[in-house]
Amino acid sequence: MLMQGRAIVFMFLLIFSLFPTTFVCGATLPQEEIDALQQIGRTLGKHDWDFSADPCSREQSWQDPSTTKVYENNVTCNCTYQGNTVCHVVSIVLKSQDLQGKLPPELAKLPSLKEIDLTRNYLNGTIPVEWGSMQLGTISLLGNRITGPIPKELWNISNLTYLNLEANMFFGDLEGIEKLAGIKRILLSSNAFSGKLPTSLASLTSLTDFRISDNNFTGRIPDFIKNWAELKILAIQGSGLQGPIPSGISSLAKLTDLRISDINGTASPFPNLDNMTGIRTLILRNCNLTGTIPDYIWTKMTKLNLLDLSFNKLEGNFPPILNKPEAAVFIYLTSNLLNGSVPEGLKKVSNVDLSYNNFTPASTCQVGNINLFRSPPTANNLSGAVRPCLKDFDCPKSLLSKFYINCGGEKVTAPVNGIHRITTFTKDQFEPSASRYEESGEYWAFSSTGNFEDDGLERDNYIGTNISRLTMPDSQLYTTARLSPLSLTYYGFCLWDGNYTVKLHFAEIMFSDNESYLSLGKRIFDIYIQGELVRKDFNIEAEAGGTHKAVVRNFTAVVKTHTLEIRFYWAGKGTQSLPYRGTYGPLISAISVESDFMPPGGNKISAGTVIGIVASVFCVIFLIIGILWWKGCFRKKSSMYEDLKRLDLQTGSFTLRQIKAATNNFDAANKIGEGGFGPVYKGLFYDGTIIAVKQLSSKSKQGNREFVNEIGMISALQHPNLVKLYGCCIEGNQLLLVYEYMENNSLARALFGPEEQQLKLDWPTRHRICVGIARDVYSFGIVALEIVSGERNTNYMPKSEGIYLLDWAYVLQERRSLIELVDPKLGSEFNKEEAIGMITIALLCTNSSSTLRPTMSAVVSMLEGRTDVQSHISVPNLSSDDLDIKAIRSHHQQIHSQEQNQSQSQSISINRPQTVSSASASDPYPIIMDLEYWNNRE
Repeated sequence: MLMQGRAIVFMFLLIFSLFPTTFVCGATLPQEEIDALQQIGRTLGKHDWDFSADPCSREQSWQDPSTTKVYENNVTCNCTYQGNTVCHVVSIVLKSQDLQGKLPPELAKLPSLKEIDLTRNYLNGTIPVEWGSMQLGTISLLGNRITGPIPKELWNISNLTYLNLEANMFFGDLEGIEKLAGIKRILLSSNAFSGKLPTSLASLTSLTDFRISDNNFTGRIPDFIKNWAELKILAIQGSGLQGPIPSGISSLAKLTDLRISDINGTASPFPNLDNMTGIRTLILRNCNLTGTIPDYIWTKMTKLNLLDLSFNKLEGNFPPILNKPEAAVFIYLTSNLLNGSVPEGLKKVSNVDLSYNNFTPASTCQVGNINLFRSPPTANNLSGAVRPCLKDFDCPKSLLSKFYINCGGEKVTAPVNGIHRITTFTKDQFEPSASRYEESGEYWAFSSTGNFEDDGLERDNYIGTNISRLTMPDSQLYTTARLSPLSLTYYGFCLWDGNYTVKLHFAEIMFSDNESYLSLGKRIFDIYIQGELVRKDFNIEAEAGGTHKAVVRNFTAVVKTHTLEIRFYWAGKGTQSLPYRGTYGPLISAISVESDFMPPGGNKISAGTVIGIVASVFCVIFLIIGILWWKGCFRKKSSMYEDLKRLDLQTGSFTLRQIKAATNNFDAANKIGEGGFGPVYKGLFYDGTIIAVKQLSSKSKQGNREFVNEIGMISALQHPNLVKLYGCCIEGNQLLLVYEYMENNSLARALFGPEEQQLKLDWPTRHRICVGIARDVYSFGIVALEIVSGERNTNYMPKSEGIYLLDWAYVLQERRSLIELVDPKLGSEFNKEEAIGMITIALLCTNSSSTLRPTMSAVVSMLEGRTDVQSHISVPNLSSDDLDIKAIRSHHQQIHSQEQNQSQSQSISINRPQTVSSASASDPYPIIMDLEYWNNRE
């Protein structure tokens, strides 16, 4: 009994020592650490910590018992200090919580903190220098928005063994990192680090894990890596470093995971890896390797699970006896110079890609688990131009000139690139393995290579699904997409030779569109057409301006052997762990291919049939035209179209149906403004182009000819400061202009909006704007006065009848004090000569006699200083009996007598109804309106 009692006490003490936080009674956390936790929570943006509970009592609000590999919410304490009476926080783990604050410098107030893990949040800012005074052992910031160089103070943390900064926005070099003498794991992939790897890194002999993929480093892969004898994982993919692979790598006998890919440099033989008998993952892809594959790959590396030697220049036969590595699942040897027959041993491996080599042709392109497409790559007959493995394949009698694929989706009908020509996209719902060739049966096929590494899934998914509930134009094309972790190639067969337009449809549908770590992924890949690199480092989200937005890119392809090849290739760039591990690689939503020529041949139709068809068509057309003419649809429109044709416009034309579709039938929710011309709506074309549509108001009295003339004037102008006119729409009684969309609204908003929304335009900016907005002379003069003065042409002057800015300018010109017109907010920060010159030019442009106004080219020449302003000055056409001028003179004399001691005259404004509108007035898409126009509107 005594022995049993002692055993029970011993077991109790053992459990007590293992779980001090749970069983210690009376141990407390110092108040200063509780205060520090409150500050840390505020800085991180974490609001659900319950400070009414003891932070070290394992209450649910502090330590979540239902933690998973993705989400964690733990604050861990050690309560064994001072005889089990005092607790200290030793670990903070807050994973996948979308925290949107910054990294807290208050961590330094927790003296016993050993671990900080903020993986997959939405934190920004930089690493606080205060962290350098701590004794942290683990820092993990994977998957955030943290930027800046790593502060040098961080290298002072002598206890640091694990540093994970992957998938952020860090930049700078790694100088000083060698001070982390005890560091074991350094993970820096998917950032923007640059420069050479410092030679002092050779001293980090404790390293077991070093990953620097997807960065901007320079120089060669250093040979000093041979000093890292304890290294187990080395990842250098798309890092910017150049080859060749150093010979010193042979000393890293403990490596289990070696990934080097996409390195530039001279060709080099296969490195000596004879000592790496325990390796499980070996990737030496696109490393410019030559020679043969060493036999020890097949005989000694018995634990090999993944072998990727793709996109090199390896040649020769396989060894006569090829033993299957015991654990081998994936072998990728695509795009090399290997030849001979396929060894029987490879047929025992789960997934093998031998495409684009010189092996003996097989009866089919997919032999069990082995992809043999384009091996060998050439043939003499049409049916086997690039796939002799399909000897029984026949093209149709009439070759093809187009094809359409809904990549990863069902058969759908959709417009092509925003044009209302409905096209059928064939389905593409094959579910390939890691190495697979599939043929559609409609004269196109695809070959997919690669598996998603480290995703933890038994079966990879090669079809991406849209995770958003947002409705996209042509959404049926963007519901799903074809996905590949390495290489994805589409082939079109039996095509006429000639030039083709290839339209590639993209949308980033697998990243979130909100402020979450789910939106922080970065997908980058290369695009090849007919073997030529046409886009390097293509980023769908960047091209489209966000996630869940369609973007279409056009390319020209030349078909010479009746075959078109489109390849998407992952070159090691982009994140591999966001939003989850395994989300990376090429993504394509749809492909449309059309010839740029009229294809020859085809089935002939008899002459009688042709005549009958043509006659019937003409009868129908004339009948429709007669009905429309009888209804008056073409009477007004025809004359306007003739006027447009004579103008030889540099813009396009749009149908009313297109405009209605883009603006959701002029939905009030899409209305973004109202100008003198009419309302302005925001719209979205099918190709993702955002537009602004100005609709002629039924109250506007602008005539059709004036409308046409103004379109002609705008279409001829091209300048960075001018909004671009895409085209117009004239149907029935609808007169519409289609502009590029201006996100920041109008010049009037910049000058006269509420104080908190005004742009602070300095004098050089105002001068550049004046040069850029020059259109018709009179309107320009009004705008120039507004820009210089910062006042509207019509405003309110207290205790005075209404007057205009232009009238006031004439009075100041008479008094030789034009400088009083300059915006007082500029202070003295402007060029007085330029200001006087600009005001003088504005007065020239607004002369009541149109014959005395300078031409627009002369105005620009004067603004740019190439023409003397004085050469254009004439006497202003003012009458001393003009009541407005008399009122202004009287008012100015009164102000001058009352405020003669003030250093600056007050700004002038009025409240009279406007009769001369400025081109800047709250309308970001102005129409050219000259004096004749305003007279017509009166």
